[in-house]
Amino acid sequence: MGGFSNFAISFSIISILTGAVTLYGHGLRMGGPFEMAAGWPLVTLFTMTVALSMAELASALPTSGSVYHWASKLGGRSWGWFTAWFNIAGNLTVLAGVDYGCALFVTPLLGLEATTRNLLIVYSALLVSHALINQFGIRLVASLNDLSVTVHIAGVIAIVGALLLFAPKQPVSSFFTRVTHNPESWPYWWAFIIGLLQAQWTFTGYDASASVSEETVDPRRRAPWGMILAVAVSSVVGYLLLIALTLAIKDVGAVLNAKDAGGNDVPAVITILTGALGERAGGAFSWLTAGAMWFCGLSAVTWCSRVIYAFARDDGLPASKLWRRVSQKHQTPGPAIWLCVVVAFAAAVYSGAYSVVTSISVIALYFSYVIPVFLSWRAKRRGEPIERGPWHLGKYDSAINLIAILWVAFISVILSLPDGMRAGKTIAAFAALLGLWYLFGERRRFRGPKWSESKVQGPE
Repeated sequence: MGGFSNFAISFSIISILTGAVTLYGHGLRMGGPFEMAAGWPLVTLFTMTVALSMAELASALPTSGSVYHWASKLGGRSWGWFTAWFNIAGNLTVLAGVDYGCALFVTPLLGLEATTRNLLIVYSALLVSHALINQFGIRLVASLNDLSVTVHIAGVIAIVGALLLFAPKQPVSSFFTRVTHNPESWPYWWAFIIGLLQAQWTFTGYDASASVSEETVDPRRRAPWGMILAVAVSSVVGYLLLIALTLAIKDVGAVLNAKDAGGNDVPAVITILTGALGERAGGAFSWLTAGAMWFCGLSAVTWCSRVIYAFARDDGLPASKLWRRVSQKHQTPGPAIWLCVVVAFAAAVYSGAYSVVTSISVIALYFSYVIPVFLSWRAKRRGEPIERGPWHLGKYDSAINLIAILWVAFISVILSLPDGMRAGKTIAAFAALLGLWYLFGERRRFRGPKWSESKVQGPE
C-alpha cells in the first residue's frame, strides 16, 4: 500500500456515510438539530487528541498488532494481552454495527419489510460478500478502498448539493434548535450527552492505518498521517452532510416516527432524502449511501482480520495456528477473515438493539486505544526513555495524551448507561472474564509478542 491507500482504509472505516447516517436518528432523537451543530465538532476535537497520541506510537512501532504491540512494548505482556482482546472485541462489534446498519438501509430499498428475518438474511449476505472479496488479496481490497474514498467524497458532495439546491430548506437558525424526543423524558443536557454516540461511533477504526503498517511502504510516516487525515477529512465532510440533512427536515417528529407498510422503522436519513427530493431521487441517493456503507464493511473486515492475525501470530488466541494461516495463493489470512464475519453475525444477534452494539464497539475500541496512550504518558511522567519515530508531538505530547485519556474515561462511562446499562454490563462482564482467564491460564502460557526486525519496517 502507498500513502493514499493507507489513508483510504481508515477513511473508509470511519465512513461518514455509515456512522453519521445510521445513527442520525439516534442523535436527532436525543439532542435534536443542535446535536449535529455542536455534538459533531465537540467529539471531533477530543477524538483528534486520541488520534494524535496513537499516531505518535504508530510512527515509533509500525506493526500489524498496532495498539496491542504498543501496549506490550510499553507495559509488558499482560497489558498487551488485555489491549489485544479489547481491540478484537471492538473490531468485531464495529463490523457488526457497520454491516447491520447497511442491512437496515438496504432492506427497505429492496422493497422488503424490515423484519428481523429479512434484516438477518441481508446482513448475512453483506458479511459473506466482504469475506469473499477480502480473500482475493490485498491489492484488490486496496483498489476498492481507493474507490471508496471517491464514493464517499463524491457521494457527500452529490447529496449535499442536491439538498441545498433542490430541497425545501429550513432557516439556518433551525440547525441550532435544542429539542429532545427521547422516550425516557431525560432533561435536554443529559439526552444531548447520550446523543454523542452518533459522532463518537463514526470516529472509530482509524487505527486501521496502523494495523496495515506491514503492508504499507514507509509506514513510520504514512501510517500516522493516514490516521490523522482520516479523522480530519471525515470531520469536515461529515459536518457538511449533517448541515444539509438537518436543514432539509420538514418535521422532526415525522422523520423519527416513519414506518414501512409492516409497521417497521424506516431509517431517518431515507425518510429525509425521499421527503426532500422525491421517491426516485431520494431512493437513488439512499442507494449511494448504502454503497458507501458496503465499502466501509469491506474495510472493516480487512482491519479486523489483521488484528486477529497479529495476535494469533504471537499465540494469543485459542487455536492460534489456525487463525494465523495465510493463503499461499492470495496472501491473505483466510481463517481470520471468516472468523471475523461469523463472530460479527453473532454479536449483532446478541446485542438486540443497534445502539447497544455500537456503544459496546466504541467502549471496547477506545479502551484499547487509550491503554498504550496511558502507558506512554506514564513513562514520560516517570522520565523513562520513549522511542520516537519521525512523526511525533514534540513538547505537547504529555498534555495531548492526558486530554485523550480523560476523554475516553468520560465517553466510556456515558455510553455504558443507556438501554438498561446493557453495554456497560457487557463490557464489565467481558473484562471480568478476561481477568479470570488471564489470572488462571494465560498469565503462565502467553509469552507476548515475538519481536523481530522484519516486523518493524523503516522508510524505503
